[in-house]
Amino acid sequence: MTKPSEIELSRRQLLAATGASVAAATYPSAVAAQASTQTPSTARVSFTVNNTVRKLEVDTRTTLLDALRENLRLPGTKKGCDHGQCGACTVIVDGKRINSCLSLAVMHEGGKITTVEGLGNPKRLHPMQAAFVKHDGFQCGFCTPGQICSAVAVLDEIKAGIPSHVAADLNAAPQISNAELRERMSGNICRCGAYSNIVDAITEVAGRKA
Repeated sequence: MTKPSEIELSRRQLLAATGASVAAATYPSAVAAQASTQTPSTARVSFTVNNTVRKLEVDTRTTLLDALRENLRLPGTKKGCDHGQCGACTVIVDGKRINSCLSLAVMHEGGKITTVEGLGNPKRLHPMQAAFVKHDGFQCGFCTPGQICSAVAVLDEIKAGIPSHVAADLNAAPQISNAELRERMSGNICRCGAYSNIVDAITEVAGRKA
């Protein structure tokens, strides 16, 4: 049997929670002002970006994407959905591709990061960049940096024997095929629909490596 004191306590908790919600809805500026007085936590982080050691002091909530774009002024990595769904922010960290919008900068202390700027430049293009140009693997170009970084990492994954979801035999060495490349690149969205050209570009570079 529930005691009256326990019921009363629950009522008080409910009233307190309700009052806080009403205050936040009625006086949002006051609540925001109170929140803004809290000092953000910062941390120092050091990592190698495009073969150069970079040291930063950032808010601990800063994503790797924002650190690259805002702190290091490397705008090649794009902020698309900012929710890890489009792949525009893909970079290569310690040899593996990641969505930089889903990763905090402070998580990569001592890491090695490669962005599209680190792959090549207009005077000396990376083979994947050159293949994208040759095969018209881009139209508006917004997703292209992430597509290229992902494509470079995909070939390394295949070379390392990492299977994909379309692999018929998980113990067999993965082979370059249209289905294989489309599956591995499925996390990189192209609104312009240049997928077939992207696959052609990757296939050509894979042929050169072979």
